[in-house]
Amino acid sequence: MKIIFIETEVEAVGPWRKWIGIGMASVLLFTVGCGGGGAADQSGDEKEQGKTRVVEHAMGKTVIKGTPERVVVLTNDGVDDALALGVKPVGAVQSWIGDPWYDFITDEMKGVEVVGEEVQPNLEKIAALKPDLIIGSKVRHEKIYDKLSAIAPTVYSDTVGHVWKENFKLYAKALNKEDQAQQQLKEWEQRIADFKESMGDDLDTKVSIVRFLPGLVRIHHNGFPDAVVQEVGLKRPQSQIKKAHSSEVTEERIPEMDGDVMFVLTMEEGDGKATKLKEEWMNKPLFKQLDVAQEGNVYEVNDVYWNLSGGIQAANKILDDLEKHLLDKSR
Repeated sequence: MKIIFIETEVEAVGPWRKWIGIGMASVLLFTVGCGGGGAADQSGDEKEQGKTRVVEHAMGKTVIKGTPERVVVLTNDGVDDALALGVKPVGAVQSWIGDPWYDFITDEMKGVEVVGEEVQPNLEKIAALKPDLIIGSKVRHEKIYDKLSAIAPTVYSDTVGHVWKENFKLYAKALNKEDQAQQQLKEWEQRIADFKESMGDDLDTKVSIVRFLPGLVRIHHNGFPDAVVQEVGLKRPQSQIKKAHSSEVTEERIPEMDGDVMFVLTMEEGDGKATKLKEEWMNKPLFKQLDVAQEGNVYEVNDVYWNLSGGIQAANKILDDLEKHLLDKSR
């Protein structure tokens, strides 16, 4: 209980006014004393909000107080994961395609400030938002780490893509949402177990992943969709097993696209060039001669889910596609 001495100046009209003043001072003293005990008895939420945590990440260690409420996210996978964890950023870099967000997150991102692009965040806009946490990636933002850290506590993943699960856990720790993350990963593991059981012997299916961009065709090797496909137990064609993220292919390398199934991604920028290139290639005699084409196992899927977004929501949508196109064939 706190002891507080209160001086009360009373107008000298008569002795009875003096005693009223003393009485009022006593009441104030008693009230403040009782209030001191209540302040010491903070609620669980208040205690949690006041706790500091040390988060280890790609650039070292960062001290974060409580649960961040004004978060700025500088990666597409970070936005995907933050929303999955129930955190709406105050600011974020715009999606790789979209105006400014991917269609599947547009509603959730209403009112979020655009702070540049993933490869070039706007430091002034970030600072103006007065964030209490910034999430970025060393592979994208290493050179501006010190500047961001001067604005707010900053946590970096090392890279993006195939390490999506590690990133999800890191972002959850920074956001103080580890319990929610554990639950979602538990549900993810259950989905994988169910998929493997349903596929049975067909888990040895070799999955080819081909991506069409304006003026460019790539075979995927070691990126985000490749990590998901292999985690669920499926195989990749031998020619597509490489350490590189992806490789550009010319027409004479079309045979390397073959597999038991092929998933085709098209990064369309609104001018129709990627779609036109895809149609040209898929109508070439060499493409039509592929076993996967002749057997009708070429499936077109959403490039945002399969490549661009890169978080746990996108991973689940890839698994949706795998279930849709592969489970019926395995039954």
